[in-house]
Amino acid sequence: MNYEKAMKRLEDVIEQLENKELSLDDSLKLFQEGIDLYRLCNAKLNEAEEKIQMIVEEDGVIKSIPFIDGEE
Repeated sequence: MNYEKAMKRLEDVIEQLENKELSLDDSLKLFQEGIDLYRLCNAKLNEAEEKIQMIVEEDGVIKSIPFIDGEE
């Protein structure tokens, strides 16, 4: 499943959990599906982040260096 489909399904799961009166079993199943989808989306975002590179010019030479998030 790609990121966009997983994110859309996660939004649907959240909406169902918030707006529907579900049995405990159905709620737990949806919650577990939501957790699995969250993990999938997070993994895909981490993979994308690892691939992002910043292009910089140093002394007239263009270099490719890994992207480093300032939050970590």
